[in-house]
Amino acid sequence: MKIKDQILAVQNTGLTNMFDTCAVQVIANEMGFYELVIFLEEHKKEYVQFILCGEDGVLDVE
Repeated sequence: MKIKDQILAVQNTGLTNMFDTCAVQVIANEMGFYELVIFLEEHKKEYVQFILCGEDGVLDVE
């Protein structure tokens, strides 16, 4: 599952404000989205850009 899909799955739970990255990481971990947990640690700026603007191209970092 792509990072974008993982973010949207967490968002669809409605359990947290998506700018609360610590809570997003906890929920992602509980959902088995370990890739997203690591992505948030390493690419917080790109994550916030995606949340603000919906530009999924910013998520293409490796």
